[in-house]
Amino acid sequence: MKADEEPHYRGHRTRLRERFAEVGEQAMPDYELLELVLFRSIPQRDVKPLAKAMIARFGSFAEVIGAPRERLIEIDGVGEATALDLKLIEGAARRLARGAIGQRAVLASWKDVIEYCRTAMAFSEREQFRILFLDKRNFLIADEVQSNGTVDHTPVYPREVVKRALELSASALILVHNHPSGDPTPSSADIRMTNDLQNIAKPLGIALHDHIIVGRNGHASFRGLKLIN
Repeated sequence: MKADEEPHYRGHRTRLRERFAEVGEQAMPDYELLELVLFRSIPQRDVKPLAKAMIARFGSFAEVIGAPRERLIEIDGVGEATALDLKLIEGAARRLARGAIGQRAVLASWKDVIEYCRTAMAFSEREQFRILFLDKRNFLIADEVQSNGTVDHTPVYPREVVKRALELSASALILVHNHPSGDPTPSSADIRMTNDLQNIAKPLGIALHDHIIVGRNGHASFRGLKLIN
């Protein structure tokens, strides 16, 4: 390339930004959206090959953003700063999704609850068990991660969950956990634990509204499946 020639990717970046401004993210493939993110982290390089390599490695834009920092920096061309920028986007997305349910009755914004749960947990590589504690108006009191586990198990102790609900003066609970396999189908252990928890909570005046399992391939609702009353 001659000294006075501009790198080919400069024009590509301009065109991609203009298209994003015109049509928005929904009209763009995952690798192009990831390119737009990488532009800010890697200003002096053609990042299209890197974006495509990351999508090929993890599967989708959401899975790239949700990947652990340790796995991101395994990819040639992704340093600590780039990985941090990607995790910042993940944190911002989670904060935005949580904001949608924070100021309204949770049961009146069920779509937002599901979206928040998927944003927060669906693409994690380890099981995580989260609890949404609600007051008597079904407003969110607290959103807490009860435990982190392995790729296919996380320990849950129903009595500890109920104890925490009493500490917060919660009137109702929504249980949430993820299946890193991607399949949100409840296991027999999931069903047994949920029934045990409901049996402990109900006599104490604490309602179990639902147990939601999220995965890359969708979500499952215990109430929707008629696994809880």
